[in-house]
Amino acid sequence: MSEYEDELRSEREYVAGLYARLDSERAEANRRYKAALSSPVDPQNGSTLVERDAEVRAMAREMQRLDVADYGLCFGRLETLDDEHLYIGRLGLLDSENDYEPLLLDWRAPLARAFYVATAASPEGMRRRRQFHTRGRRVIDFTDETLGRPTGAELGEELDGPGDAALLAAVNAPRGEGMRDIVATIQAEQDEIIRFEHSGVLVIEGGPGTGKTVVALHRVAYLLYTQRKQMERHGVLVVGPSSEFLNHIGRVLPSLGESQAVFMTTGDFVPGLRVSAEDTEDAARFKGSLKMLDVLAAAVADRQELPEDPIPIDLSDVTVRIDAATAEWAREEARKTALPHNEARAEFIDVVTYVLTERAVARIGKGWLTRDDKHAWAQMRADVVNELEDHEQFTAALNRLWPILTPEDVLAQLYTSRERLSAAGADDALYRAEGEAWTVSDVPLLDELVDLLGRDKAADEAAERQRKEEAAYAAGVLDLMVDREDLMDDEDHLLAADLLDAEQLAERFQEQDGRELAERAAADRDWTYGHVVVDEAQELSEMDWRVLMRRCPRRSFTIVGDLAQRRSAAGATSWGSMLEPYVPSEAKGANRAGRWVYRPLTVNYRTPAEIMEVAAAVLAEFAPGVQPPESVRACGVKPWARKVTDDELATAIEEFAQEEAGREGTSVVIGPPGMPGTVPPAATKGLEFDAVLVVEPQQILADGPRGAAELYVALTRATQRLGVLHRDPLPAALSGLDER
Repeated sequence: MSEYEDELRSEREYVAGLYARLDSERAEANRRYKAALSSPVDPQNGSTLVERDAEVRAMAREMQRLDVADYGLCFGRLETLDDEHLYIGRLGLLDSENDYEPLLLDWRAPLARAFYVATAASPEGMRRRRQFHTRGRRVIDFTDETLGRPTGAELGEELDGPGDAALLAAVNAPRGEGMRDIVATIQAEQDEIIRFEHSGVLVIEGGPGTGKTVVALHRVAYLLYTQRKQMERHGVLVVGPSSEFLNHIGRVLPSLGESQAVFMTTGDFVPGLRVSAEDTEDAARFKGSLKMLDVLAAAVADRQELPEDPIPIDLSDVTVRIDAATAEWAREEARKTALPHNEARAEFIDVVTYVLTERAVARIGKGWLTRDDKHAWAQMRADVVNELEDHEQFTAALNRLWPILTPEDVLAQLYTSRERLSAAGADDALYRAEGEAWTVSDVPLLDELVDLLGRDKAADEAAERQRKEEAAYAAGVLDLMVDREDLMDDEDHLLAADLLDAEQLAERFQEQDGRELAERAAADRDWTYGHVVVDEAQELSEMDWRVLMRRCPRRSFTIVGDLAQRRSAAGATSWGSMLEPYVPSEAKGANRAGRWVYRPLTVNYRTPAEIMEVAAAVLAEFAPGVQPPESVRACGVKPWARKVTDDELATAIEEFAQEEAGREGTSVVIGPPGMPGTVPPAATKGLEFDAVLVVEPQQILADGPRGAAELYVALTRATQRLGVLHRDPLPAALSGLDER
């Protein structure tokens, strides 16, 4: 047996032992889970139930953590200068029979960092790095990289060292249904960002294929590992450009053993709404700007009306009127409170009630009642106030002059009235016939209005009354349960009331919230997260950022994007323009936690050099100052173009689909928005495919001011093969493509 075969057998045995340990821990977690479920609960001790539920949840999370490790449990080993072997894997495992010595290091542990960053020039105290190639639970083979001497491979150069085999295998492998983690092949540039010790806002910018999305997700997994208490209590929010994109990346965090994350698009910011429709470019630009703050405030103020003619209120003994002067005084006093609209309504009502009551008492008591008779005056005032409380005319007048508003009411009525739009200082581009035909740009406005309007005090009071009524009903139930006349003469007899009081019984009637943190957070508009990841962040508007800053008061963000790929008219033209209102930049010398810092990714791992050369020509035309990322590999297949007639186009697309169906991997046909049989470039942002066919690039280029960015996105989705179909002449930047 050769030395290599002997080593391979030894590694297979070790990894098999790791899986045996994993199975043992799974069995123990399952045993404890079942024990927690069946553990007795003391009905007199509420904390016992809470403790039981906490144990059940903890064991469920532990089983979920262990379940992700079947694939690629261990992907390599480090050999130190002292001949110690450190095995690196998806999670940590300890030897319970040997003082809990580490059998497997979690990839996020400090000792594991050398696996990603050690080089020949900087070996990090290591002699050798070994990377496993596994299939299921079996090690197929391995490659060794000797550290501490030059190998000729540097990051960004053509990869030719023995340690690059795992990376090359990963980037050349066919794409599957969703994004894969890169935990086995993280590169030094990426690892530095993943482990960057910064508690504020981190901006990661990188061109296509630099792995910025997966780096951001691995950073979340790292933060969840190093700051678990903070992160588990508040959770993590991941914001992406589309539901397709979120489905694509959704398996990465669970594959790394993390499940406390909420995934949303900007159209999901308001609980209960799922919005994907988009506005016209002009409307999106205006709605996304901070000008909308003044528009929304004016739209709310416009609903605080003054009557053109006095409004009569017919009381039992006298008729009083709400005139413009009274309403104006009440409005001024309500606005002085600086409370949100619905909460300030109470002050408006108090002032109007005071004026009408004083007038009513003065008229009713004219000739026989004076203010000197304080008791009689107060009694009559109380009678009038009581009558006004349930007076239909008075209630209708209040609802007209200072109505209880919802965000949906305000925005829908604003959009459907050119007069209201003009009064609020809004652009006429916001007008539409169907007010509640919500778009993605409306969602941050609806969220902003939640704060402008505030809570409905009357509704809160009604809820409190209902709670008290439920408690009273529960008390009646207790009385029925305890018919004292039928009790035996036994002082030790246990009564139902001895176990729980009416309030507790009422709580039993209410639905208990047994949801996981991610579910609860997604449904709660006021939830604040421990950390927020924003992908394709260049697309977010100023109003979108206000929503996110409210969701994370700690200002702990990982922001990922590429300004060169921006397509939104309301998106970022620079990172500073979006972030400076909330956090200063690193250059301004703020404290470390209260600033934003910038880190670039420069190496393209996804797009082969042949395809990137074509995309770079497009980039140079619309963003000449932007340096494209450097590809680390070539695929050996040149991109091609084919000119077709109208009659040939559908057949050519079908031929591409049939050809790719016979290959392993994924493919997509990208065309101008609205073209049948194709996917628009915007829907492919952040995604990757083995083969891409771009149809009518000239039409994509001509689709608005950001058409060039759209074409750049389309051209950089392929990892292996790129073709172009065109009826119109090719854009100048693509004129060098080989014609078929």
